This record gives sequence, structure tokens and C-alpha cells, in this order.
Amino acid sequence: MEPLLTLETVALLRHAAQTGDTDVSISLDLQRTTTQAEAQADHFFWNGRRYPYPERCKARTVYYFVDGAFAPVARYSGALIKLVPTDWGPPTFEIDGIKMLPTAQLSPYEDAARKVALVAPRGKTILDTCGGLGYFAACCVTEAANRILSFEKNPDVIWLRSLNPWSPPQGAALTLTQGDVIGHLDALPSASIDAILHDPPRFGIAGELYSLRFYESLARVIRRKGRMFHYTGRPNRLTSGRDVPNEVATRLRRAGFEAVLQGDGVLATRR
Repeated sequence: MEPLLTLETVALLRHAAQTGDTDVSISLDLQRTTTQAEAQADHFFWNGRRYPYPERCKARTVYYFVDGAFAPVARYSGALIKLVPTDWGPPTFEIDGIKMLPTAQLSPYEDAARKVALVAPRGKTILDTCGGLGYFAACCVTEAANRILSFEKNPDVIWLRSLNPWSPPQGAALTLTQGDVIGHLDALPSASIDAILHDPPRFGIAGELYSLRFYESLARVIRRKGRMFHYTGRPNRLTSGRDVPNEVATRLRRAGFEAVLQGDGVLATRR
């Protein structure tokens, strides 16, 4: 494992070097653990290796070590996708400057845990439609889900996961597939899923993931009485002219679910 740096951790290391207190207790994995490093004026030592500081260090950016230097955890392939640190530790990510996970009031990891609890994953087979950084899946693993089938369409997001220490690895319970969940639903047997977690991009980007046809496909694969949490966010009706949460609830009812608004999404139960 290589260290991950942020503007704050670089400042802490440089300050330690300037004051002569070179032995630093610090997190180099986005607050997941704490370790010891030795800070010097233009580099630091960690786990017996010497690392230079980034030449330029910006706020709201995570840096990883590659080819002998630190570079931003970011990629551009039609859209700029980057890992963004938070005060909570677990990072969020952005696509063209749009934040993908809530971070204002609580950790995105804690937010995921609250939503996962709504579907009671213990012992269940879970469909995680839009995996993102994998926080839903990680919480399902923690809560002893029997199996998690997770799909993520964007290969750059999967690359972010590979560098994010808070993202879960694949294992006995978790299977991560790169691909659009829509293209994989037909292969799932009817009533083979116990619960669904659906956290799609916003409606303007991925309207097909809010469609009646898609909801009908979800209704086919989930068992009767199975629960689904569908994140919608809280778009402003005054500016957007749409009431997305209620539109979603209406379509889900047409597709065969009972549906109620729940926080920043819709909680649905298969009839």
C-alpha cells in the first residue's frame, strides 16, 4: 500500500519538519488508520521508504504515489472524475464538479449505513445497482449480507475504488461487475434478489434508471415483500420544475411496489 496525501496531511508533515518534531503520528489512508512517519524539509519517510512532497498541493484533492511522484486521484475521459477528501475521513467523488455523495451533515459512509439499514441486509442477496465507491456494498458486508451483486458502469469510478481505502474489496460475499446494470438484469432469475439498493446518477444524466421499464425489471428480480431503497436526492422543485421523489414513487407503484418517501429517497416494498 502506498500513502495517500491531502493538503492537510502535507501541511502537517511540513509543519513538523519546520518545528523539528520530525516523528509524526498521522493518517496516510484518509483517516482509516493512524501511523508514524518521519518528516523532513522536502520529503518524508514512511514504512522504510522515502517520499517527496507533491510539487503543488490543492485543496479538495487526494494524491497517490505513482511513477516516483504524487499525482491527483483523478481521470478525464469525457468527464473529470476525481476523489475528494472530506472532514469525516471516507471521501466522496465528483464528476465534472458535481458531488456524488452527501457530506455536509455526516460522513458518506455513515449516510450509506443508514440507508442500507432500511433494507435489513443480514443473510440476504442484495442487488447494488450503481456501486459508486462501494459504500453501500461495504455496509452490506458489515451487516452480514449473504451475497452482494454490485454493478458500476464507469471504469474510472472503479479505478477510484482501487485507490480508496474505504472502498470494499471483492470477496466471498461481494461481486463487482463493470457494466450497466440495465444490461445485466435479464440474466438474473425472477425473484432471485431479496433487497435492492439503487443510487443512480441524477435524473438529467441517467433518466433511464428512473424509468417505468427499469422499475418493472427490478420488480421482476426482487422477491415479494422485498425492500428497495432508491436514492433521489432533494432537487429543488422551484428551480427544476419537477418533483422527482414523488415521480419516482408513482412509477414504482405502477411497477408493482408499495412506495413511500424516506429521507432523501424512496423506500419501496414489492407487492
